[in-house]
Amino acid sequence: MLTIRILCHGTLKEPYLRDACAEYVKRLGAYGRVEVLEAKDDGALASYIKTREGTFALCVEGEELTSPGFARCLGEQIDRGVSTLSFVIGGSDGLPESTKALCAERVSFSKMTFPHQLMRVILLEQIYRAMNINHNGKYHK
Repeated sequence: MLTIRILCHGTLKEPYLRDACAEYVKRLGAYGRVEVLEAKDDGALASYIKTREGTFALCVEGEELTSPGFARCLGEQIDRGVSTLSFVIGGSDGLPESTKALCAERVSFSKMTFPHQLMRVILLEQIYRAMNINHNGKYHK
């Protein structure tokens, strides 16, 4: 069974963001188990990274992908037998290089900067979209 881990610097305090995340976590339940781990600092965040394989650092210098490209990237990981996909979101200062070095992939959702709280919602939505694309669903269309 696939596990999707969202590793975040900080907590979500805004109810509307928590509700949006909860909705996508619920939808992703059709594809596997979802864990959201919140860290108080960069050291704690890095400690959540269990393995490089299947681990994505979200950072501005990462590779920008289309939604179908992101779906292919996740699908390739799963096809290689990766059972846990982990996505690491830094705080307002981004991720330190030492944390990025623990990840196999670096992905950028834009050259723009997003609040890390909102990025969690965007990430969950894009993972859901990718899984839906890979399972020939209608959500992406």
